[in-house]
Amino acid sequence: MELKAIKEIEEEIIEDFALFDSWEDKYEYIIDLGKKLDVLDDEYKTEENKIKGCQSTVWLTASYIDGKVIFKADSDAVIVKGLISMLIKVLSGHTPEEILAAQMNFIAEIGMMTHLAQTRSNGLLAMIKQMKNYALAYKMMQETKN
Repeated sequence: MELKAIKEIEEEIIEDFALFDSWEDKYEYIIDLGKKLDVLDDEYKTEENKIKGCQSTVWLTASYIDGKVIFKADSDAVIVKGLISMLIKVLSGHTPEEILAAQMNFIAEIGMMTHLAQTRSNGLLAMIKQMKNYALAYKMMQETKN
């Protein structure tokens, strides 16, 4: 099955959010996304997998399989778990180059930054930064192999 382009996935999320009239409904949707996130094994819930800059605890791991970066994550906060779930939906399964090039415009388009508390916005940016750092590391690893 061919994976959709990052831009296409972002468009789908924007369309999904357009279905909701209130931010209360949008938050419910984000929480539901978090509930659907695959469980992260406790062995990955380590200090080194914690994202710095998040008020809540967020663990993020990445693996590199067949030229694609696969992300797994978990959080102790329901909204944050939903946010990382959205980021995984958009970025996981893509090449390091695609992840590094991703604009992540959907976050602004759905009004996320204006509806999150400052600390949550900072945490969201920290999650994106960490995912891009993993992509950069795998890209560099690949380049040194070639």
